[in-house]
Amino acid sequence: MNKYFDIKDKVYDITEKYPETIDVFVAHGFKPLANEAMRKTMGKTISLEMALKSKKVNVEQFVQKLIEVIEKNRISEDFDLIERERKEKADVKIKGVLPCPVRIPLMEAFNKWMEEEKDNLNIELDYELKAAVQGIDWLKGEIEEAKGEEDLSDIYISAGFDLFFDESLMGKFRKKGIFKDLTGFHRLNKDFDNEDISLMDPDREYTVIGVVPAVFLVNTEELKEMDMPIRWSDLFKPEFENRVSLPVSDFDLFNAMLLNIYKLYGEEGIRGLKRALFKNMHPAEMVKSHMKKERPIVTIMPYFFTKMTKEGGPMKAVWPEDGAIISPIFLLSKASKKDLIKPFVDFFASKEVGEILSHNGRFPSTNPDLDNQIDKNNKFMWLGWDYIRDNDIGKLIKECESIFEETK
Repeated sequence: MNKYFDIKDKVYDITEKYPETIDVFVAHGFKPLANEAMRKTMGKTISLEMALKSKKVNVEQFVQKLIEVIEKNRISEDFDLIERERKEKADVKIKGVLPCPVRIPLMEAFNKWMEEEKDNLNIELDYELKAAVQGIDWLKGEIEEAKGEEDLSDIYISAGFDLFFDESLMGKFRKKGIFKDLTGFHRLNKDFDNEDISLMDPDREYTVIGVVPAVFLVNTEELKEMDMPIRWSDLFKPEFENRVSLPVSDFDLFNAMLLNIYKLYGEEGIRGLKRALFKNMHPAEMVKSHMKKERPIVTIMPYFFTKMTKEGGPMKAVWPEDGAIISPIFLLSKASKKDLIKPFVDFFASKEVGEILSHNGRFPSTNPDLDNQIDKNNKFMWLGWDYIRDNDIGKLIKECESIFEETK
């Protein structure tokens, strides 16, 4: 028992009172909870305890994770109040979303840095850095309405492709040369600057400060005598049809998956991914899922969540041999505001921030001085700058989504 909820409470009641917990539920296979209508339908019929048992999730560990997220959000609300107080007559404006698991330590480090540098900075700052679970529609609105450079913030931070490359969003401003990589890095971390991959923008317009890698979490009890999936193409095999849980509600990561699969395997790859998608169960079925023959064999999830698996349990994390598909964490900075914003760019690209991303959140950093503690044999799958430049990424995402949705 804790002061926030009881395991006998209905899932719906917990998510209504603490909406920040929805992301945790979704990441652990409760994908329908990302949809409000499904949350009302399913969440009102099942208790937290029953839901976790149906998925064979360790109750104690999951409850602790919920408590951590709730308590961090209480701090997050305090930060939001601080941000709202700094909105008028700003010399520098920063907008963006930060990965949920590291937002609080990043904000703590940012506020500490600003306090230490306030005499040197001597500027009015307007910043709004929300948790990724809150989505990016609010950012899209600002960019869609912007008629020129003066309507944009000076720095943007977010993961994902559509926001920054869609021709109807930031793509139209990129073509005008508004943004510039101000980090001054001549090279990136060796994990992202080698013969297999280069995350440094050859045009030096966009900056990538880290990545969200997607890996496999395999239920070995469900795998039984089948071969362990070790490549993305393995998911297209008949034995994995309807047996793979995909991060459909995590738009940034899912879009990265769609784009990379399409680049490598074309429309058939997207159709293969859809056929692999584990079909969501009706609430009544979920309650009895321990009696069902079929459960997801593979769950595709951000690398961060694999550290929550129970040692010695049936869940095994697998880093794909052909590379973990990555959703880059971009930092865009206005070239015209270089003198004012350079200190902020240096902070977000710093080793300190890189350590928070990489060591706290398992979001490997591009800072060249950091050890990401990634096995040298683990590769990353990156869409590539040439591919991005040669395609209308926003349009391509919509085409991939259409193929995925239409596949039976």
